[in-house]
Amino acid sequence: MRDSREFAILDVLREERAASVSRLAVAVDASEATIRRDLDRLDRSGLVRRTHGGAVLVDADAPFAEVELINREAKNAIAAAAAAQINDGESIILDIGTTTLQLATLLHGRHLTVITASIAVFDELRDDREVQLILLPGDYDRVYRSLGGHLTPDALRQLHADHAFLGTSGIAENGDLRDTTMVQIPIKRAMLEASDRATVLADASKFPGTGAGRIRPTSSLTQLITDRAPSSPITEALEANGVTVTIA
Repeated sequence: MRDSREFAILDVLREERAASVSRLAVAVDASEATIRRDLDRLDRSGLVRRTHGGAVLVDADAPFAEVELINREAKNAIAAAAAAQINDGESIILDIGTTTLQLATLLHGRHLTVITASIAVFDELRDDREVQLILLPGDYDRVYRSLGGHLTPDALRQLHADHAFLGTSGIAENGDLRDTTMVQIPIKRAMLEASDRATVLADASKFPGTGAGRIRPTSSLTQLITDRAPSSPITEALEANGVTVTIA
């Protein structure tokens, strides 16, 4: 039964190139928890690449572009709520990811300094004369359209931001941020350390979190913006660490 379900999942992905967990659950008539386990196995086997809230085929030509379409409405609402909290004249850090990219699209014409390792964010804002861009150094990752490696956190230690907006692979029940890409852990920690205030942008598919990488909330992390309230254990853990939950 598991094999036939996984074949069905692959059939959907071959047709659509990318799909959310909820879309696959309906397509193969299984629970979302079951689909997540199936996708984890398919990811380990190299047949698909797990994304935030779904999966893409590993041979997709533009994985970032495919992932950007998943949970688009929720990401747009989260980005709008985040943009409303940014004041002109501030310096902000935008993490890699598709939700932070949506936030970048709302910053045109704003007098801001934007610090980022995201090539997608850089491309979005590079021609805007009002926005001062600081592109962090690092090794280029074609899948995530970003820069990373040891140069990136080193550069962040020389910078200051009023507000950082972070992405995450998920949030665990103890409130820790999780990431499936280990190279991103020191970069996200450096972003937290460089900022007076930090906000995590995460749609409801990120609860609970997965990934071996973990970041415990720091004093600068004060807010989670999401589209649906997480479970009580996650909310209580976040609040115990001084992190408020804002529903977009």
